[in-house]
Amino acid sequence: MGLLSLGTPLSWDDAKKYAEHVRAHGIAQFLHTWDRLKDRQGDELMWGDEVEYMVVAFDNETRNAKLSLRQTEILEKLSGVCNDLSEETDEHFVVPTFHPEYGRYMLESTPGAPYTGSLSDLMSVEGNMRYRRNLARRHLKAHEIPLSFTSFPRLGAPGVFTEPYYDPADAVSSHSLFLPQEITNPHARFPTLTANIRSRRGSKVAINLPIFFDERTPRPFKDPTVPWDRNIYPEDAEAKNGAALLDHIYLDAMGFGMGCCCLQLTFQSCNVTEARRLYDAFIPLGPIMLALTAASPLWRGYIADVDCRWNVIAGSVDDRTEEERGLKPLKENRFVIPKSRYDSVDLYISEDWINRPEYNDTNVPYDQAIYDRLREHGLDNLLSKHIAHLFIRDPLVIFSELIDQDDTVSMDHFENIQSTNWQTVRFKPPPANSSIGWRVEFRSMEVQVTDFENAAFAVFIVLLSRAIMEYQLNLYMPISKVDENMQTAQKRDAVLSEKFYFRKNIFSSSNRPGTPSSTGSSTPNSSGEDCSCGCGGTSNGYVKKKAKKMRNCFPAPPKPVDGVVTPVEEEYELMTIKEIMTGKADEFPGLIGLVRTYLETLDLDPATTEQIDKYLDLIHRRATGELMTLATWMRGFVRSHPAYQFDSVVSQEINYDLMVAVDEIERGIRQEPTLLPEHYASGMRNKGKPKPTETKSEGSSQCIIG
Repeated sequence: MGLLSLGTPLSWDDAKKYAEHVRAHGIAQFLHTWDRLKDRQGDELMWGDEVEYMVVAFDNETRNAKLSLRQTEILEKLSGVCNDLSEETDEHFVVPTFHPEYGRYMLESTPGAPYTGSLSDLMSVEGNMRYRRNLARRHLKAHEIPLSFTSFPRLGAPGVFTEPYYDPADAVSSHSLFLPQEITNPHARFPTLTANIRSRRGSKVAINLPIFFDERTPRPFKDPTVPWDRNIYPEDAEAKNGAALLDHIYLDAMGFGMGCCCLQLTFQSCNVTEARRLYDAFIPLGPIMLALTAASPLWRGYIADVDCRWNVIAGSVDDRTEEERGLKPLKENRFVIPKSRYDSVDLYISEDWINRPEYNDTNVPYDQAIYDRLREHGLDNLLSKHIAHLFIRDPLVIFSELIDQDDTVSMDHFENIQSTNWQTVRFKPPPANSSIGWRVEFRSMEVQVTDFENAAFAVFIVLLSRAIMEYQLNLYMPISKVDENMQTAQKRDAVLSEKFYFRKNIFSSSNRPGTPSSTGSSTPNSSGEDCSCGCGGTSNGYVKKKAKKMRNCFPAPPKPVDGVVTPVEEEYELMTIKEIMTGKADEFPGLIGLVRTYLETLDLDPATTEQIDKYLDLIHRRATGELMTLATWMRGFVRSHPAYQFDSVVSQEINYDLMVAVDEIERGIRQEPTLLPEHYASGMRNKGKPKPTETKSEGSSQCIIG
């Protein structure tokens, strides 16, 4: 969630007066950063993961699993973890960090320091994730468990789903029919964000998920748990006036989306050019990885006919007015905006020749004045349009104490808008007053229930990112097809039953693996440089050795020798997830195949090879259907439960048993051979360990929580 500012937040009526001020100064701040760092070169690969948990409290007497709203107390307790750890060991290591999130029941964890390109760091990911989970678990009450679980199945359902219980009638920020005010992190940013989205939109958010029709589900389905006649807030009548659709599960608050957990990865690039290249390459991968990690089919006490969280979060922060949604002619607003501010990416931004104009084929509104200002400052067309598109949004939370800033040293106004454009991939300029470089964040994946799974997907994306850059792969296809894929990815059982648009030929004639331009090197070049960090070029007669670490700093994709360019519509086709991941005859090697080829360039010891093989095996078996996605397994668990009435309802008892099962799976007490491979080693057998420091001077003398 990032740094939380302290101060007095403005209501929407007051905040909107400063929208242009924030936009203008946000651009000024970006331009100062651009002028300072646009030519920055040579940053090594550094990366990290974010794993989010929900803290679930188990009441064994009433057989109820509830969300524990003790986030503040838990984080305060974890803030003393440094002293605890220093008493336990003399080793030098980095203490992981824990951060607050939107839901008062949520914890976000990170390794505490970035990973590098070293293979030992790559192999420490799972252990570090286990360590973080167990560290949090040790500081909870005996009946509380940190679960890496995407969406709580009975959030907003009738009955008691939080500990302690609170009445939704007091939801003064969201005016929700289902979620109490206390579900939200009490920091001023979060209730203000919730209220200002509602106020700016002119109504509550409205999310409708199709119900999964089972044998006894009423047709048509009109949800009997909606308090149709409640009359506390002005928006209460919206549900019966059309906001709640027949045959759908109705959700009406930001908490339903921002209360979800996920797995995210951030990469530091060599320079801004390489960051833009990686950003573009990740865009077509977003829907594919969303489908593969599908983990959220249960919402507000019902089984939905979708498998993923994405549209729920998109709807939960959709602050667009009726004019901006195209429901009324523009009068008070400037743009018709096709998407929520939380959605898939709208523009490719690399200047490489392989990014053809035809790929940016959707309507992307942008602020012409901001675009002109950026162009006049010397920025290129694509990056100017990208930023001018982000800045059509209003800042949602403004603190009165932070209105006037020094644009030469602050990035707060820029980040106010940048960080509330939540997309599948995020291009991240260097923060103010930091040594951090240009970064890219991959954001589409759903969190999995075990650290083994989360590590597998994290390591896979890291290796795939290096293969893409090493082999100068071309994954481009029209953005409109990526948008279609995002909707396809969320369908029930999309991994096995749907097809996705994907590029057919990802190589040029000169960059297939095995050619001189595509192999990594840790061998010195003729000048004596160590190329393990990316010298580029040829080996000048040296035999290329296997690299001991993953690198940054790659050459640009070469132009085709023959100059022939295929029509865009012939470059992609519909493929199954199995074909995208495992290959399609001789014409497409599959993403797993690309990773395996890249691994051949690395100097791996047998233990590392064995562990990576386990990760790739999990992903391969998920792609082929040999192992279920978590969404498919959960739907099956509910439908096979003795108390299930085949009416699409996830009762309190079923939810309790599901949460118990998830905890037992993570700890290795319960075996689920349809979900996890037989070699899965649970968190009970391997408690994990923190990330070791690179040097004794690095250490972790101070614990950073928040």
